[in-house]
Amino acid sequence: MEELEHPILLVQLFNFLFGSIAIRLAGFLGVHLNPEKPVPDHVAMAIWVAAILIIITALMRNRYQIVPGPAQQVIELIVEFFNGLIADVIGEKGKKYLPVIGTLGLFILFSNVIGLVPGCKSPTSNLNVTVACAITIFIYYHFSGIREQGVFHYMKHFLGPVPALAILVVPIEIISHFSRIISLSVRLFGNIFGEDLVIVILFSLVPLFIPLPMQFMSLFTSLVQTFVFVMLSCIYIGGAIAAEDEDEGHKEEAH
Repeated sequence: MEELEHPILLVQLFNFLFGSIAIRLAGFLGVHLNPEKPVPDHVAMAIWVAAILIIITALMRNRYQIVPGPAQQVIELIVEFFNGLIADVIGEKGKKYLPVIGTLGLFILFSNVIGLVPGCKSPTSNLNVTVACAITIFIYYHFSGIREQGVFHYMKHFLGPVPALAILVVPIEIISHFSRIISLSVRLFGNIFGEDLVIVILFSLVPLFIPLPMQFMSLFTSLVQTFVFVMLSCIYIGGAIAAEDEDEGHKEEAH
């Protein structure tokens, strides 16, 4: 794979600009980095994606107009999409989760798509990045559930509706929640890595025209995988904050 890849220009630029700083910081922490490439590809590309999103946000922040231009219309369309998805899955009280869901969704989308640009590589084609995104959602939805209900009431959700079966339900709940990290990360990584690998092989065999259909398919896959990740994240958050309602429903049914 590494022999087939095109030179990653943004990674080379990042290491040229910040490689010495990374080596000094790592040395201070007692970590040894490769002097030729102190910052790995996926880390450098993830930082570039974050920087691009920050720059776009900063440029558009104070440029909103009553009559929106093309750029503002695109941003409003994106915000409306996230708002609609959150409202459908979580409900009206889910609006406060827009910053986290929207930020993570845009980061994943840009990370997926940037690999289609010559001289770039998708950060999400590396398992470390997708695991980091999955762990972020994993921690956040548990935090949201605890914040919404309190530690005691949230933990009761893991015991199940029948206390006598708690000894069986608790291990199953724990395994199911941790499996979400694997599901989110491996699904995203496998799809993006696979499509990038196919494009690289096609470019190495036939550099012109032939890889173009695959690139369009990869663009579609990138959009779908972003939607799946965001949708599942909304479902997990909705389930965490609605656990108390489910418990109350079980009690009412018992009466």
